[in-house]
Amino acid sequence: MSEIAASVKTRYLSAGANRYAAAADWGEDGLVAFGADTNVCLWDPSNSKGISQILSGHGAHVRAVKFLPKSSSHESTAAYLVSGGDDKDLRLWALNRESHTVSQHQLFKDAHTAPINCIATLGSAIGSRRCLFVTGAADASVKVWSQDRETGQVSLIQSIKTTRGYLPLALALGQLNGQEDTDEEDGFILAVGGTTNSIQIFTSSASKSAPDSELQFTLQATLPGHENWIRSLDFTREKPDQKDSDILLASASQDKYIRIWRIHKGTALSALNAAGMDISVNALMPGNKIHKIKAGSQGENSQFCIMFEALLLGHEDWIYTARWAHSPSADNKSSSNLQLLSASADNSLSIWQSDAESGIWITVARLGEISREKGATTATGSIGGFWTGLWSPSGTTIATLGRTGSWRRWDYDVSEDMWKQNIAVSGHTRSVTGISWSHDGSYLLSTSSDQTTRLHAQWLDPKQPNTAYKTWHEMSRPQIHGYDLNCIDSLGPSSFVSGADEKLMRVFTKPKAVAKMLSTLTGTSPGSGGEDDDTSALPDAANMPVLGLSNKAIDVMIDDDADLSAQPGVDTGFSNSDREALDPASMVRKSALEIDHPPFEESLSRHTLWPEVEKLYGHGYEISCLAASHDGKLIASACKATSLNHAVIRLFETTGWTEIRPPLMAHSLTVTRLRFSLPNEDEKDGDKYLLSVGRDRQWAVFEKSGGDESAYQLLQANTKGHSRMILDGAWAPTCLIGQQESKTKSSIFATAGRDKQVKIWVEKRQQKDDGSETSSFELALSVAEDNAVTALDFLNRVVVVASTDEKEMQQLYLAVGTEGGKLTILQIGVDGLDGAVSVTKTIKVQPELWLPKAVTQLAWRPAVRKTGDEEIGEELAIAGEDGSLRVYEIRL
Repeated sequence: MSEIAASVKTRYLSAGANRYAAAADWGEDGLVAFGADTNVCLWDPSNSKGISQILSGHGAHVRAVKFLPKSSSHESTAAYLVSGGDDKDLRLWALNRESHTVSQHQLFKDAHTAPINCIATLGSAIGSRRCLFVTGAADASVKVWSQDRETGQVSLIQSIKTTRGYLPLALALGQLNGQEDTDEEDGFILAVGGTTNSIQIFTSSASKSAPDSELQFTLQATLPGHENWIRSLDFTREKPDQKDSDILLASASQDKYIRIWRIHKGTALSALNAAGMDISVNALMPGNKIHKIKAGSQGENSQFCIMFEALLLGHEDWIYTARWAHSPSADNKSSSNLQLLSASADNSLSIWQSDAESGIWITVARLGEISREKGATTATGSIGGFWTGLWSPSGTTIATLGRTGSWRRWDYDVSEDMWKQNIAVSGHTRSVTGISWSHDGSYLLSTSSDQTTRLHAQWLDPKQPNTAYKTWHEMSRPQIHGYDLNCIDSLGPSSFVSGADEKLMRVFTKPKAVAKMLSTLTGTSPGSGGEDDDTSALPDAANMPVLGLSNKAIDVMIDDDADLSAQPGVDTGFSNSDREALDPASMVRKSALEIDHPPFEESLSRHTLWPEVEKLYGHGYEISCLAASHDGKLIASACKATSLNHAVIRLFETTGWTEIRPPLMAHSLTVTRLRFSLPNEDEKDGDKYLLSVGRDRQWAVFEKSGGDESAYQLLQANTKGHSRMILDGAWAPTCLIGQQESKTKSSIFATAGRDKQVKIWVEKRQQKDDGSETSSFELALSVAEDNAVTALDFLNRVVVVASTDEKEMQQLYLAVGTEGGKLTILQIGVDGLDGAVSVTKTIKVQPELWLPKAVTQLAWRPAVRKTGDEEIGEELAIAGEDGSLRVYEIRL
C-alpha cells in the first residue's frame, strides 16, 4: 500500500461568523478576517469567490480578530493578524502577501485567565521598530503587547487590572504625539470600556530608542456620561494630514447613544478656545468638564485635555460598534470626509458626519432593515440586529454582520452619491449535521443545528462568461425552523425531506420563483431535469406564518407597488387565525427574485423559502437519521431510542405519504445512519438493500422482499460489527466478481465506528440445497485510523485498472472523515476473480485542509462534469461540526 499527497483545490468554503462585535476586522490589504466557531476565516470582498481560507487552531469560539497595521518605513512580505477567544489563547498569524499562504507565527497559551473579548491596535504604525496592540479579557485585565518589526515576534509589556473588577468589552489605542522622522517622544493613549458606564483613559510615553519595558500605561482620567455598558471605542485624528490636529474618540453604548470626545494638545484654556466656546458661559455647563491628562515629560507637549464634543441620537437599541473612516467626498475633488459608522441591534447602520456649517453631527446615510422588526429587540431577548460594522481601507465599502451569521456589503457609487448593496458571504453558525446533493449534482443542500436548511449552487456570472470555474454561493434558504435540524436527503430535482429535534419529518418542494431564479443564475433548466422541468404546477413562493413552523405555499406574487392589505393571507389585524397570519414584511414581491446575482441576505431569509407539502409522523422521539431511495419513492427514518420499541426503522412511500407497516426491527439503541444501496451503471437494481448502523454496535441489511418494491425484510444483522458504536455506513457501486463466464454483481458496503476502524463488507452468494441462492455479507478488510471515524462515502463509479482474460482489478474510492477532522481517500482494490479486497493507495489530504472538529458527513458530487475540453477532478462536499461547509476538488 502506497501513500500519496492528494491534489486538492478548494472550490467552496462556507461558514457563518461569530456574533461578537470584535470578531471581525478589515485589513489594509483588503482582506476581511472574522471568527467562525473556532476558526478564523479570510474573505476578499472584491472577489466573488467568497471565503478564501479557513485558519484552524483555536480550541473554542473566536471572539476577537485584528490586523496589525503596516509600517510605512519597514517593508515586509507578511501581514500579521491577531486572534483571541474563549480558549484564552492569543495567536499571531503571518499572511504572506506574495504566496498568499498563512501560517501561525506565534502562540501565547493562556494569555489571559478568561476569554479574550477585544483587541485594539494603533490606527497607523508608529516608529520603525515596534508595533503596539492591547487585549482585554473577562479576567478583568488589559494586557499591552509589542511586536518587533524586524523579527515579527510579540512580547508582553504590561498587564493592567481594571478598577472594581469590571470586564473590558471595548478598547481603543491611539498615538498622541511622535512622528517617525523626529526625535519627539512616542506618546500613546488607551481607552478602556466595558461592564461599567464610564470610560477609563490611560497614557504612556517613551523615547523612540527606549526599550519596550518603559512603555507603562497609567490611569489619567475617567469619562462619565453613558448610562449603560460601553460596547465600542475608536480613536481617529480629525485631520490626518496635520500632525497636531485634535484626536476624536467615539464611544458607543447599550444606552443607545454615541458620545464623541475631543482630545486637544495643550492646556484647558487652549482647548476651550480651539472649540470656540464662550469660557464664561459654556465652560461650567454640565457635561463640559475638561479632563486633564499627561503623556511624557516634555512640558506643554505632554499636556492634553479631553472634553465632551457631541451626543449622537438616532438608534433605537443597543449600539455594538462605532468606527471612524476618512471617506472620499461626493465631488471627489475636496479633501476626504471624516465619517462615523455605527451598527446597532435595531437592524440598522448609520453613517454620521459633521455638518460643515453648523458643526452638528447628522446622519448622512442609513442602511439595513429600518424598523423591520419592532419589538424584537435585545431587551426582549432577541439576538437580532447588526453585530459589527466595518469600513474598507478606502472608505468606499461597508460590511456588516447580521444575526444569522451572514455578511452584507454596500459599495459607494460616487456618480449617484448613494450606497448600493452587493453580494457577500454567508454560512451556518452551528454544526452542519447533514448534506445532500441533488440527483444531478446541480446544487447542494445542507442542514444544521442553527435551525436552517440552505441551498448552495454555482453562479454563472453574466459579467464573466469565460470564467473557467463558476463561483459557489448560497442561493436559497428553503427552511428556517424552530428546532435544531439533524438530517436531510433529496427526493428528486425539486423536493427534499428533513428531520429535526421533533417527532416528525417535513417534505418541501421548490417554488416557481426560486426555480426560475436558480435557472437564471446557474444556467440549468428550471426543474433541473426530466419531467420536472415544467414548473407551471409549482406554487409561486412560500411564506411562514407568524406563529407557525410550517412554510405555507403562496400563489400570489405581490408587485412592489401592490396593496398588501388586499392580498389573501396577509395579516391586517382582522385575521381569523393568528397562526395562519403572514408577516407582510416577508411577502414575496414579483421583482424580488428576478435578479442576475446571488440573492442578498434579506432575500435569502424572506423570499427563498420552500413550501412544506407534507408531514410524516410515527416516531416517538426526535429524528436521528433518514434516507431517501434513489428513485424517490421511499423514505426510511429512525429516531433517538433506548429500547427495541423505539429503535425501529419506519418506511414511508412518497405517492400517498403513508407509512409502510410493520416497521423494520433489528436495533436496540439509536440508529445513526441509513443508506439505500446504489443503482448499477444501467440504473437497475437500485435500492435493493437498505443498510442501517447504530449505537448498539451492530449493522443490519434489509432486502426488498419479492415483487413488492416498497417492502423490505431483514437479510442479515451483525450484532458485533464493531467493538464500539457505529457512526456511519456507505454503499459502494456494485462490482463484478467471479469467473469470466459466470461473473455476478456483488454489493459492498463500509462501516465506521468509534473504535477507530473502517470495515469493508463484501456480499457472498451461496447455493442452497433446493437450487436457490442466498446472500450474506462478510468482513473483507479492516483499516485503522487515528481517531474515531465519523463519516464515510464511496465515489459512485468503479474504475477498472487492469483486465486480463483471467483477472480484472476494480478500484473503488472511499472518503473517510474522523472525529479529529482528518480527511483521507482510500483507493480500494477489488479482485474481480475471488472478490479479495485491499487498500492499494492512501490519498492523504493536506493537514491545513482538515477540519478542527469532527467531520459530520461526506458526499461526493454526482456525475462527472467538464469545463471546456478539460475534465475536472471529483468534488467532495464536507460537513463539519465547526459549522463549516466545504467543497474540495480532488484529483484521483
